[in-house]
Amino acid sequence: MVLEGLIKPFKAEKRPLEMFFIGILFSSIAILLSIFVFAPYSSIVSIALTAMVCVPLIYGIIKMEERKSMEIKKESLLVKEHGRAMMFFLLLFLGFVVSFALWYIFLPEAYVAEVFNVQTETLSSVWSSSDITGAAVNQTDGVFDLLRHNIKVLFFCLIFAFFYGFGAIFILTWNASVIGAAVGDMVRSTMHTGFISSISAGLLRYMIHGIPEIIAYFTAGLAGGIISIAVINHDFKSEKFKNVLKDSLDLVVVSLALLVVAAFLEVFVSPLL
Repeated sequence: MVLEGLIKPFKAEKRPLEMFFIGILFSSIAILLSIFVFAPYSSIVSIALTAMVCVPLIYGIIKMEERKSMEIKKESLLVKEHGRAMMFFLLLFLGFVVSFALWYIFLPEAYVAEVFNVQTETLSSVWSSSDITGAAVNQTDGVFDLLRHNIKVLFFCLIFAFFYGFGAIFILTWNASVIGAAVGDMVRSTMHTGFISSISAGLLRYMIHGIPEIIAYFTAGLAGGIISIAVINHDFKSEKFKNVLKDSLDLVVVSLALLVVAAFLEVFVSPLL
């Protein structure tokens, strides 16, 4: 309850920059608790604890956005209002990524193997599979392969958010931990070039395509959550419910467009960094 009460949804949306530091704090406490209480399962428990503490905040934000979808008819204003929520989600996610990366870098090797066990296994399987960003002749196929995979993730974010309201936060926290582990691994292997330069290079390599990708997932999650709350309120036949559905569909279209941009960046730009 103490962590949940640190920041309220209305304040969070008005001051989104604070969410970056909240993300670092929440995930750091989750990692420490998982190490000292659930050591054998810390790689999964740290994700669950990080996501759990965000649930009241995420649910409050989604309720606020659902209310806006019902009350605001002007699309340009609605996009601006949802943009604030997206900034909130993005900064929270970046806080998670930076936190997981820093813990990966500075924890002793034995703890890294424990806390990031599942994440490193995931990265190993990705890195050992065929490199979709290889030869130029395969780059077009790479874009479509990425899109297929990312659309699946987006679909699950939408479904989780619809059935659980805040369910997408678990998927996105997991993604943050994997990206953080990837950045941390890159920094550890290039630390001789200097800490600031190595972590900057690591973040740039993964965030240049990761930011539009994650915004897409959050946008889909927001769409699913908004519909979920509208259904709970039993507004099926009202004009307001139709507005909610239209707004949610717009959000899904935006998220798909962002995934296309992210796929092109990941295949054609990220490998050059």
